[in-house]
Amino acid sequence: MKTEVNIGKLTLKNPVLTASGTFGYGTEYTDFMNLSDIGGIIVKGTTLHPREGNPYPRMAETPSGMLNAVGLQNKGVDYFIEHIYPNIRHFDTQILVNVSGSTVEDYVATSEKLNELEDIPGIELNISCPNVKQGGMAFGTSCAGAESVVSAVRKVYRKTLIVKLSPNVTDIAEIARAAEAAGADSVSLINTLLGMAINAETRKPLLSTITGGLSGACVKPIALRMVWQVSKAVRIPVIGLGGIMNATDAIEFLLAGATAVQIGTANFIDPAISAKVAAGITEYMRRHNIDDINELIGGLQA
Repeated sequence: MKTEVNIGKLTLKNPVLTASGTFGYGTEYTDFMNLSDIGGIIVKGTTLHPREGNPYPRMAETPSGMLNAVGLQNKGVDYFIEHIYPNIRHFDTQILVNVSGSTVEDYVATSEKLNELEDIPGIELNISCPNVKQGGMAFGTSCAGAESVVSAVRKVYRKTLIVKLSPNVTDIAEIARAAEAAGADSVSLINTLLGMAINAETRKPLLSTITGGLSGACVKPIALRMVWQVSKAVRIPVIGLGGIMNATDAIEFLLAGATAVQIGTANFIDPAISAKVAAGITEYMRRHNIDDINELIGGLQA
């Protein structure tokens, strides 16, 4: 059976990736699974300069999901290049880096540095971060904002460019089309939904930031709908994520039009879930006599 899929110039041995921020740098999971069993890992959000992240508490459990407001805590791209990259470049799977920034210049500078790493074949731009120069608006909530950062990065980054879209918009398909027009090789969706939780006894929010990003099984129907809409709106590959907890969930995203999927919150419940999802997809193909996984992509009969 053929399980390979292509994202731009990037070939994945199977369509299962791990979502940024839920899998560390991959080294944290080597005791639980063989990383070569999945198509790739997307390491945690990396910025030009070190970030401390938001004050605690910054995670809260919710029904069928979780809220987080970690705030992109990381030691910066130079630390990643010097200390992390040498320890992960040998993994027998594709390694991608999630890139975040506060300004277009930040995104460009970080992407330029990562462009020089031989064993990093692509990056995922997180365009849901605050744009300091425009009063705190996120790049990903407008076509103009998305196009500005994607086109600027495209000029300096030669490898596979994936753009991660925010669901906190009126029409995610038009944002996807803007990213495609600006040079994206692929779009990934959805990022977390904006939510909040309150402790009724103390009358205080559960997160220090009051609001945070909602993920987990509860967001799957929304994510599935958005992936279906975007796959019909663009010609580039779509990577689906949001509430994927098992192989059946992943297959549903493929049927809705996703070329690949990312496993996120489920990693916190079962650290070997990504490998299990990959195996489950293969078993599904065997049961349904499917020789090529590309037969599944966009196969929804509606």
